Amino acid sequence: MFGATTAARWSKIILLASVALFFTLVVFNNITDFESNYQFVRHVLSMDSTFPGNHGLWRAFPSHNVQLAFYLGIIAWELLNAILCWTAAVALFRVRDSSQESFTQAKGTGIVALTAGLLLWMVAFLTIGAEWFLMWQSKIWNGQEPAFRMFTIEALILGLLLLPEPAVESQSSR
Repeated sequence: MFGATTAARWSKIILLASVALFFTLVVFNNITDFESNYQFVRHVLSMDSTFPGNHGLWRAFPSHNVQLAFYLGIIAWELLNAILCWTAAVALFRVRDSSQESFTQAKGTGIVALTAGLLLWMVAFLTIGAEWFLMWQSKIWNGQEPAFRMFTIEALILGLLLLPEPAVESQSSR
């Protein structure tokens, strides 16, 4: 039914579209249930659930305006990721039966999109949230596991996307 090249290309398209869908739903949830996810950001930045008396509390951002700006920045980053991933999936879909060179060239937006997603999880959540604001100390407001899970998923899909493209199979081998 599908040759290896065709199956590999569809795999890349579908997995990229699944990341786009994920980010779309994340943005939808952050907008339609703004307060719930804002509370997560607020507590992480205020450091109000870290170990009592730790010497890093000077890093806290208790200002609601700063907390809101961080949260809106995260939503904007997620929205950009959704748009980039959808754009990339559509671009790859359009060249799914094209030459090796055309398909490889069309991967650029997907590489940027997945890299931006990796940076969201690595920089915003695992570096700034977990290490700078000591989110790892909180039993309630600790997003390290979900961030690591999404970092890993996106890294694996990026690895798949970066694999070299074999030549397109002839019609008789499909």
